[in-house]
Amino acid sequence: QVHLVESGGGLVTAGGSLRLSCAASGSIFGIGVMGWYRQAPGKRDLVATITSGGNTNYADSVKGRFTISRDNAKNTGYLQMNSLKPEDTAVYYCNANIRDHTSTWYTYWGQGTQVTVSS
Repeated sequence: QVHLVESGGGLVTAGGSLRLSCAASGSIFGIGVMGWYRQAPGKRDLVATITSGGNTNYADSVKGRFTISRDNAKNTGYLQMNSLKPEDTAVYYCNANIRDHTSTWYTYWGQGTQVTVSS
């Protein structure tokens, strides 16, 4: 059993910063791509991804403001969010591709953490 637990969400005024964390625990034999997605009312959109080697990808709307990172030794991913805007308000979800003891890869999601940016 694998769990992803997010933390770090909250309420912040526009221009402020937050750092989200995503800790993976359980029967983990490798973690591939980790990502952050967000969902305002409507569909869930990609925010950023990072490979196990550290290659990153960002949505255009967050480039230059958000930074994704990971600590492979701690099985934890991070999303540093700076210069936050009211339109960044959403529930943020962590996502990870995780390999089990049979070398099968599965995709897991965290429970989500609310980020609210006031104007």
